[in-house]
Amino acid sequence: MKKKSALDEQDLALFHEAVAGTRQIKQDTISPPQRSVKQKALLREVRETLGVSHYFSDEFVPHLSDEGPMRYMRSDVSSFEVKRLRRGDYYPDMLLDLHGLSQQQAKLEIAALLEACRRQQIRCACVMHGHGKNVLKQKVPLWLAQHPLVEAFHQAPREWGGDAALLVLIEQSDAAAASFKR
Repeated sequence: MKKKSALDEQDLALFHEAVAGTRQIKQDTISPPQRSVKQKALLREVRETLGVSHYFSDEFVPHLSDEGPMRYMRSDVSSFEVKRLRRGDYYPDMLLDLHGLSQQQAKLEIAALLEACRRQQIRCACVMHGHGKNVLKQKVPLWLAQHPLVEAFHQAPREWGGDAALLVLIEQSDAAAASFKR
């Protein structure tokens, strides 16, 4: 690390001359309002009516490979399914764009997406987390790996978002899976 050089008198005088006549900027950042107990209860009620009962933990960290593209498969799922996701054999029938959402909003949207996929017998969905500050890019795979409906996921092919998105393989009931075979 480089040592910081001390400013000499001439540089300091030049700086004071350049900023003469300016005033300090007042901090005007608005912090988001805190949710009241009433708002939290309303959100919980909305989640329950949607059937979104799975809550994601931020403390749980599944073992995901650091090498290569982001991928995961449940222990009871064939590695061939992950390969099919990687190749783009599965066409996502539902897309979820998380751009601009907070972590809490993203969790709710992911849970709602998975529940909607289960209800509508959708086998593959695409979750677009984007790049941004990499917060959602790091958190979304951790949350997806916790959900019981997620069989596998893999970084999406370029046409579906590349490394800014994940293709998710969702478990279906036995009757639906039998009719789904392509």
